[in-house]
Amino acid sequence: MTTTDNRNKDLAQPNIYWTQINHHLWQFYIAASSNGLCYVGSQGQPFAEMETWIHTRRSGSVLVEDKQKLEPYAEQLIQYLQGERQQFTIAHDFQGTSFQLQVWQALLQIPYGQTWSYSDIAQHIGRPAAVRAVGAAIGANPFLITIPCHRVIGKGGALTGYRGGLDMKTTLLDLEKELLPVGKTI
Repeated sequence: MTTTDNRNKDLAQPNIYWTQINHHLWQFYIAASSNGLCYVGSQGQPFAEMETWIHTRRSGSVLVEDKQKLEPYAEQLIQYLQGERQQFTIAHDFQGTSFQLQVWQALLQIPYGQTWSYSDIAQHIGRPAAVRAVGAAIGANPFLITIPCHRVIGKGGALTGYRGGLDMKTTLLDLEKELLPVGKTI
């Protein structure tokens, strides 16, 4: 196994590449570093949403529009929106606390078309008393859609907060419900 010394890379201003996805009624921004997808924006939000997020969480990064570089990510997102993809195989550039990373990995365990509560996630990661912290980690998820935080609901089944807004969350849940294979239910 080989390792790479990234200390000097961290001193440079890394590029963050971005593009806008426009597909039917969907319009949102995505961004990636050289290591993978690092941001999926909210439906219908302006460029400023992504720009603010990048400058806050990836300080010193330079935003560079590059549709071609983002094509693999856009392709899988569009396949998902068309009901042709249930899981993503693209690389993600995760940056967060160890707790956030643990929660985001747990989100990947929620099957397509199903929902878990915040309590379910807390139980899944072995921290049953950390429901509020789980909620905060989910709220910090930069990967709307690809790391499926839209599949997390309140304990009583109520739709709860979502960075993309409840309309986007409802639309994504409805899309998955409609496209479940015959005989499967949520």
